[in-house]
Amino acid sequence: MIRLEGVHKYYGNLHVLKGIDLTVASGEKLVIIGPSGSGKSTLIRSMNLLERPSEGKIIVDGIDITAPKAPITNVRQSVAMVFQQFNLYPHKTVLENVTLAPILVKKVPRKEAEESGMAFLERVGLKDKAFAYPSQLSGGQQQRVAIARALNMRPKIILFDEPTSALDPEMIQEVLDVMVSLANEGITMVVVTHEMGFARKVADRVIFVDGGEIIEEGPPEHFFKNPNHERTKMFLSRIMH
Repeated sequence: MIRLEGVHKYYGNLHVLKGIDLTVASGEKLVIIGPSGSGKSTLIRSMNLLERPSEGKIIVDGIDITAPKAPITNVRQSVAMVFQQFNLYPHKTVLENVTLAPILVKKVPRKEAEESGMAFLERVGLKDKAFAYPSQLSGGQQQRVAIARALNMRPKIILFDEPTSALDPEMIQEVLDVMVSLANEGITMVVVTHEMGFARKVADRVIFVDGGEIIEEGPPEHFFKNPNHERTKMFLSRIMH
């Protein structure tokens, strides 16, 4: 579904991604972990070209999105993204937030978008909040709305960029529960997160990024119990209490 070949990213003299090669299979749940400033957010944001690489190729669902004149808008329709900040429109109701993109971008008839929107709000446990405004919801509820909004685009891939890091601790679990239920559905997921319990439970593969490079990758059981690299061991020892 996603292939990165020799991806570099520079911001001026700062070399943020250093020749990343990575393949994500269809239906795979890939979790990316690493310290702050390691390049993991830049890496996930490059997968739908929110960050354009300085060098290298990114191929999504068979299309080279880094090619000149690549149909980025079409590709983005099948790649949804859930951000750290919920990015909901404050002046629109929950249901309007969830239906806006399908109606405008995919030209889905309003009635159909609203029906599927309500179904996805029910999926994330928020059908009763359809006519509320974002300011009337908790952070955890807003993030679940953002996930329903992503699902209503019927994407093949969902990218999650630290979806729980802006939440209060007691709200994190409600968002992770929704993500765990999605993981059982065959959708391709790439998740940047600090939630190691989630990574253990859901990931098919975990990659550890540091200094703009993939230091280690493997299935969760190898990764958490028996990592090869000292750098990975050090990182895990600091966050696994």
